[in-house]
Amino acid sequence: MRVVLAEDGVLLREGLAGLLTRFGHRVVAAVGDAEALRAAVAEHHPDVVVTDVRMPPGQSEEGLRAAVELRAERPGLPVLVLSQYIHRSYAAELLDSGDGSAVGYLLKDRIGQVEDFLDAVRTAASGGTVVDPEVVRRLIRRRRDPLERLTPREREVLALMAEGRSNAAICRELVVSEAAVGKHIGNILMNLDLPPAGETHRRVLAVLEFLRA
Repeated sequence: MRVVLAEDGVLLREGLAGLLTRFGHRVVAAVGDAEALRAAVAEHHPDVVVTDVRMPPGQSEEGLRAAVELRAERPGLPVLVLSQYIHRSYAAELLDSGDGSAVGYLLKDRIGQVEDFLDAVRTAASGGTVVDPEVVRRLIRRRRDPLERLTPREREVLALMAEGRSNAAICRELVVSEAAVGKHIGNILMNLDLPPAGETHRRVLAVLEFLRA
C-alpha cells in the first residue's frame, strides 16, 4: 500500500515509517504538519492516510481537522487517525464522514501492539472501520449527561465557575482552601474529557458543558 504519514514527532514519525516499510508498505510521504499533509495527499493520491491529531502550527486538532476535510474533498479516502487523547466532537465527525467506511480512530497506546496497528491500517485501507474500544466507550458516554461523572462538590464548583467566580471567590463561598478548589477544577476538566490544548480555554469549555446540561 502507498501510505501518507503525518506525525510531528520526528522519532515517532521515523519509527512508524520504518515499521510500515518493514511490513511491505510504501511510505510515499512522511510529513510533520497539517498543510504538508494536505499537499502530500494531493500529490501522491495514497491508498491510506495515517495521521496524528495534534500537529503544528497550533498543536491542537489540526491533523484531525485535516483528516475530516480530506474525507469531505475525497469521499472514500481511507484515513486512520492516531491520538494521545480522545477528541470527541471531531472523532464523531470523522467516523460519520462518507458512509463511515475506510476510516479509523486509534489511540497511540495501541501502536505498541504492532499487529493491532498494522491490522488497523489494512482494515481502513480496504474500506473497513476501526475504532479503538476506549473511543467507543467515550462516544457512548457522550450521549449521556456529561455532568453525571462529577461529584456533588465538583458540580458546586462548576456552578460557581459558570457564575464567573474566580478560584479565590469559590474558596470563600465553599469555605475550602485554594488548593482544594484547584484539585476540584482539575478533576472537572479531566472528567469532562478536556485535555490541555494550546488554543482553547478549558475553563470556558467546562462552563459550556454545564450550561448545555
